[in-house]
Amino acid sequence: MAEIREMRIAVEGTGEVSALLERPADARWMLTLAHGAGSGMNHAFMEALAEELARVQVATLRYQFPYMEERRGVPDRPKVLTATVAAAVRGAREAVPGLPLLAGGKSMGGRMSSQAAADGLLDGVRGLVFFGFPLHPPKLPGTRRAEHLSKVPAPMLFLQGTRDALADLKLLRPICKELGPRATLHVIETADHSFHVLKKSGRNDEEVLRELAATTASWAEKI
Repeated sequence: MAEIREMRIAVEGTGEVSALLERPADARWMLTLAHGAGSGMNHAFMEALAEELARVQVATLRYQFPYMEERRGVPDRPKVLTATVAAAVRGAREAVPGLPLLAGGKSMGGRMSSQAAADGLLDGVRGLVFFGFPLHPPKLPGTRRAEHLSKVPAPMLFLQGTRDALADLKLLRPICKELGPRATLHVIETADHSFHVLKKSGRNDEEVLRELAATTASWAEKI
């Protein structure tokens, strides 16, 4: 069983946000896990993912962005979002000083983690994990959101579904190839942006969550 502890994280110029540290006794890695644009750290997907990661020896620090903490509907400005990511990384380092650090998150949370890394705000982070990188808005394919990735110094793991409406794999694959050995793309057949899979795949959401966690842990051990 993993220990779960409530925390408060101070974000410079903004105030404090809530966080949950979930640490298994045999943890080998620490991952700051940011939520997506439309749901907070207590969303069912975030909770289930943290549980699966704990089973594969990855501790997590889930946290709220200020707009979610304050129950506002519109996400904060990117500068505030990246400052929150940086504050979460500092909080994780202080809470579990002996574990190597990873950063990432679901959708927008992952993208803001990579932006923070590109801006030089995540010192000491060994790698970045994207649970559905939001490359573009639905039905508006483009690559502008990936332009900063070339400035990310750490290895990156992209976990993407073939039915993800926010990441056309025809666009994402060349981006990962251009990033070279820093980028690893792991594709999940028939999964959408929320990692729901079609019945014809013969799999269920729980199995996909286990794959997300196992792939993260395996990748982390190689970087």
